[in-house]
Amino acid sequence: MTKNPLKISPAIIWVSSIFLGLLSSVPQIAEHHFNAAEAAVNAGITSVFALLMWYLNIYMLSRKSSRPNKQGISYSRLFKSLLIGIGVMLCLAWIQQLILSHINFGPVMLMVEVRGILINLIFYMFLHLLQQNYENQQVNMELEKIKSDSLGAQYELLKQQVNPHFLFNSLNTLKAMVEIGDEEAVDFILKLSNFYRYTLESRKLDLIHVSEEMEILNAYLFLQQARFDGGFSFTSTLNEEILHTLIPPFTLQLLIENCIKHNVVSLDKPLHISLYAEDGQIILENPIRLKTANNNSLGVGLKNITLRYQHLLEKPIEIINDGQIFKIKLPLIHEHHHH
Repeated sequence: MTKNPLKISPAIIWVSSIFLGLLSSVPQIAEHHFNAAEAAVNAGITSVFALLMWYLNIYMLSRKSSRPNKQGISYSRLFKSLLIGIGVMLCLAWIQQLILSHINFGPVMLMVEVRGILINLIFYMFLHLLQQNYENQQVNMELEKIKSDSLGAQYELLKQQVNPHFLFNSLNTLKAMVEIGDEEAVDFILKLSNFYRYTLESRKLDLIHVSEEMEILNAYLFLQQARFDGGFSFTSTLNEEILHTLIPPFTLQLLIENCIKHNVVSLDKPLHISLYAEDGQIILENPIRLKTANNNSLGVGLKNITLRYQHLLEKPIEIINDGQIFKIKLPLIHEHHHH
């Protein structure tokens, strides 16, 4: 991280310096025998000292240290600043003595130096805190950028995720259909081709319309119906309004794949999967009939969808499992959410 020079408004520097000069003359103004010349010289000397200390500390704190950047105070710089400040105040006090030669310089010298040290210390601490705050903001911005880049890379990986077992199973199904001379083999090839065309087209997008997702899903369902031959059924009651909302590509396909993968699919008792909208959410529902050999599944598809919704909307999907019915509730994404 590059170290930029501290930037303080000149108005702040000048106004604060003049204010300190006036403040230093208050005791003289309060005296019975008020001397305007003495008060003016004292205020001027203090203001000049404050100005010099402002710019000295800004210069010192802006310089790049040879040591690694630390959050603590650099005591060597603080000591150097105080030492230079004492020297500058001595010079200014000497000038004051030349202008007001009738004043005995000795008794007030300690008070002048203490005042100078306090002013210098306040300026140094203020600028140090300001610099640390700026550097912390820069670090946080860089961390946020790294986090954003990391999330973006993770999201790209999520979009590229395609289950290789699906292609393997589809080709096995196609082989069986060809061997028995099934008339739907040609349609199966076309649907398989369409499905992978949708895959190539949609994987580049963050969001697509639900109607487009349904085209992907219908192609997928045709392939799965050919494979399981009536072992499951699917119904959708999504209306036109819902179909014009947006959804991450392959969300519904992955959810259906999840249902078929984890539940028993049989001709005797077909698995029924329902898709509908309710309370501003798209809901996919199926009865739970878990396969005994599938208890160690990692739920990659469901995790994929959860992470994509978190990345795009910073909203979670809702998962309901009461032991009888399994539901996934997806928040609706309208056009104005799409960047």
